[in-house]
Order: sequence, then C-alpha cells, then structure tokens
Amino acid sequence: MMKHIFQKGSNLEAPVLLLLHGTGGTETDLLGIAEMVSPESSVLSVRGNVLENGMPRFFRRLAEGVFDEEDLVFRTQELNEFLDQAAKEYEFDRKNIVALGYSNGANIAASLLFHYEGALKGAILHHPMVPRRGIDLPNNSGIPVFIAAGVNDPICPAKETEDLSQLLQSAGAMVEVKWENFGHQLTRSEVEEAGVWFQKHFG
Repeated sequence: MMKHIFQKGSNLEAPVLLLLHGTGGTETDLLGIAEMVSPESSVLSVRGNVLENGMPRFFRRLAEGVFDEEDLVFRTQELNEFLDQAAKEYEFDRKNIVALGYSNGANIAASLLFHYEGALKGAILHHPMVPRRGIDLPNNSGIPVFIAAGVNDPICPAKETEDLSQLLQSAGAMVEVKWENFGHQLTRSEVEEAGVWFQKHFG
C-alpha cells in the first residue's frame, strides 16, 4: 500500500481527485489545490514511494530531466494497482478518477495515460514532461487533459509540453494547454484555470 490520505467528498458522483505531489512533497501538499479545483470531490492524495536524497518522488531519475524508465514503468504499475485497491477499500468508482499532479506527480499521472487504458477519467498536469518516448499509447479517446506550463520553465522546456500534448492527442485525448509567463512554480492563476476547466468537463 502507498502512504496516502483519503477524504470523502460531499458529492459522491463527482470524480475522485487523485493528488500527486512534486519532488520533495508529501500527501498533504496539494489538498488546498483540490479544494480550489473541486471542493465537492473526494480526494485520494498519495505519497511517492521513492526517496531521492530524502525527498519523496514517484519514480527514480538518473539526472535532472532523465528518467529511470525501468523504475517509471514499475512505479506506474504500482500506482495503478494501488488505485484498484483504494477504490475497493474506500468504495468509490475506479472509473471515476481525475488525477491532479504537479511536476514529478504530473509525470506519473501522464505515465498512467501512457501505459493503462481507462486508468484515469481525466488529468490536470501542472508542469509535466513526456514520461516515455517511442512507445505505443493505449486508447485515450475522449479523455480530457489540462496541461499548465510556464514559458520560462527551466526544468520543463516548452518542447516537452508541446510533445506531450501531441502524443496524448494522437492517442485520442482532448488536450488543453495553458501557458503562463512563469517558471516551474505552481501559480494561483493556473490552478484557477484548472478549476474552470474541471467544471466545464466534470461539473
């Protein structure tokens, strides 16, 4: 089992928000963001199982921007299986999960879309990168994906965002990209945009 928090929402029909923190974060990091995006949703917030210099992450990397692909594949499977277990334990619909991830958390959320058909009903990806290249993606037909990116993001170049958007669209996802004139930080304005997007698709 992965270390996590589950909070039951006031509207059990609303998608469960799967919260995935950035490097060095914990399962409490994004609770305030979830509140802004969909206050009625149940929340499943997970802590990454990998430590890098004492900082929690969802998968290992070999260097800045260079992912350990073998570990990524293993950890993505681990997270997918955890979602199956959590849905049973907390009695929510496994097919009604929308991921909300930041940075490393956004990467593992994207990796779910890259490896498992039907793993997510939608995804909000704040400053993600392409998890893997050169693989065939499962059918993501009709899955809405919101990507927030910074034009001056030193960790995640604009091309990463464009490539990720392209790859997901080619697998059938409906991708909306929100560009901001900021770096890698999570901004209030992009969270507000994500909330508007969420209400449009799931409200």
